Amino acid sequence: MSVVMSAASTCADLGRAPHAEAASDPTDMLPTTVLVSVVIPARNESKNLGWVLRRMPDIVDEVVLVDGHSSDDTVEVARAARPDIVVVPDGGRGKGEAMRTGAAAARGTFIVMIDADGSMDPAELHRFIEPLAAGCEFVKGSRFLPRGGTADMTPLRKFGHRVLLVIANFLFGTRWTDLCYGYCAFSRSGYEDLALDADGFEIETQMTVRAAKLGLRTVEVPSFEYPRRWGNSQLNTFRDGVRVLWTILSERLTRPEPARRTRLSKSGGN
Repeated sequence: MSVVMSAASTCADLGRAPHAEAASDPTDMLPTTVLVSVVIPARNESKNLGWVLRRMPDIVDEVVLVDGHSSDDTVEVARAARPDIVVVPDGGRGKGEAMRTGAAAARGTFIVMIDADGSMDPAELHRFIEPLAAGCEFVKGSRFLPRGGTADMTPLRKFGHRVLLVIANFLFGTRWTDLCYGYCAFSRSGYEDLALDADGFEIETQMTVRAAKLGLRTVEVPSFEYPRRWGNSQLNTFRDGVRVLWTILSERLTRPEPARRTRLSKSGGN
């Protein structure tokens, strides 16, 4: 199904609103046909993936499953829940590589990234699509905005995240409320401008700080993170925390392309 949205509101307009998803009024907008692709990296998520796919809203035109060489029935469950799903294998280097593989296979004008473990609710997806339809290039979920939240972070992870967030905001002059959360969406051009190359979980940080460097039109929207429905996370607090810190520092030391230095929306950037 296609999305009918307005092109009248701007990303900056959404950034000034209390909640980005409530800022647009479909009644005074010109219809725009948009192809929405959702990319889901997964490895051995057969007990979680069916729930995720069954909750996909009708605005989703295409789902791309990036299978990490699962040894369970992940692919079979996916095809049973959504027969039109596109399945591609990843290269085995990590979540970042899987996300890039999925984005390369996706045909959408808008690309949404979501996890396969049930921690991110597809029912929130409209919050990400509406700002894109209004002109944003990058929409990032935040667990720390009003109406957001998390039931999946230990006190140690919350503390580490806070430290890394403060460092990133200081170095890049931003006001993000969340740094390491993978529920996000891009316009096709915005995704291509980011030229992401991280292989692991640190890609979630790379896309955020690189968007700030390039001046992509960006907004944060509230999102709630649930505990994974079954199984154990592959996230390693200390190892991945070090990789995130390295990503922040290395991105700060490299220069953006001057052509992309446009103003960020006030909700999450400068």
